[in-house]
Amino acid sequence: MKKVFIYLSLLSMVFGFMAFDCSSAELTGAKLYIQQKQYDKAKEALQKEVAKNPLNDEAWYLLGTLYGEDGDYSKMIESYDKSVAASPKFAQQMNDSKKYYWATSFNKGVRLFNQAVKSEKPDSAKIFFNDAAEMFKSTIIIEPDSIAGYSNLAMLYVSTKRLEEAVSPLETIIKLRKSPEAYSTLGQIYVDKSNSSKDDFKNSKAVADSLKSVEYLNKAIQILEEGRAKFPDNSEILLRVSNAYISAGKMEVAMNAFKEGVIKEPKNQFYRYNYGVVLLNLKQYGDAIEQFKAAVSIDPEYASAIYNLAVAYIKWGASIRDVADKKGETADEPTIKEKFTAALPNLEKYLTLKPKEPALWELLGQVYANLGMQDKANDAFKKAEEYRK
Repeated sequence: MKKVFIYLSLLSMVFGFMAFDCSSAELTGAKLYIQQKQYDKAKEALQKEVAKNPLNDEAWYLLGTLYGEDGDYSKMIESYDKSVAASPKFAQQMNDSKKYYWATSFNKGVRLFNQAVKSEKPDSAKIFFNDAAEMFKSTIIIEPDSIAGYSNLAMLYVSTKRLEEAVSPLETIIKLRKSPEAYSTLGQIYVDKSNSSKDDFKNSKAVADSLKSVEYLNKAIQILEEGRAKFPDNSEILLRVSNAYISAGKMEVAMNAFKEGVIKEPKNQFYRYNYGVVLLNLKQYGDAIEQFKAAVSIDPEYASAIYNLAVAYIKWGASIRDVADKKGETADEPTIKEKFTAALPNLEKYLTLKPKEPALWELLGQVYANLGMQDKANDAFKKAEEYRK
């Protein structure tokens, strides 16, 4: 019933306004068919009219509205464009019509998306997601310069892991309105694609997979750097571009990026942690420890920061011994013991958070052994064996 009312509100008003105009038999017949709700016949009459008189603005307008009611928005827009090309007489009505169809499609897309999220049946959820995507695509056809349709379509694709399909709407958003969220999301998609290709290479050993991984990572860095240039204060873009540099092995560049993040947001534990990881990889152990400690002070349950804080102390102590060995000198054992001792509470804390990691129990056993705590070392090694079974 609602559909019929829409026809009447859009078409009967036009028919009443034009009733006394002198027009062709086809156009007059189309208006009568519309009044009688015989919409297929009205469409046929209008198609004949525009074939005979391609500059008939009213016929194109009415035909476009009929296409809109059928959900054929491509033909609707094409017909409206031809009406405007003939004259601007019906421009306001067509703009109002497009707004209506855009809002109808958008709201329906949102409802379908929410139904998909709430659905407990995977097959039903998939159907709802696909239907929602079609609705958002319709909004793009109707209003190609509106960001909202692209944004919701991209979000749908990302949330359903259809990353390849998310690329195009995100690129369009960036082109239309340099959105920081679009830069960040698109950059992360290319990072994920790079990681996927890297995993493929581990299995296939095919050079093409390795090259593809590098290509995707470079693309990610390019997009994220462009985003960072336009939105220098956006923390998410900075975090993702820094991680991309780490993945690319460009540690110095990543270090500078994370350092910038720490300066801007000293209470951001993720910047602190990632900056610490870079410094740890560069063997700047004291500075790395400072960052990990800061991250843990912000979030005392930040397991990765606690773990890497322990690792930084262990590697620092081991490096002192390695340097002495290479020089043929006696290692500074008190200093080494001090580093290993500092690592202990962090390893122990980490294992209270994640107790089922045999490699970490073994590492803890090695630290105990280096400190001469043999009973504790044996207990830790036993735990490692238990969790390996």
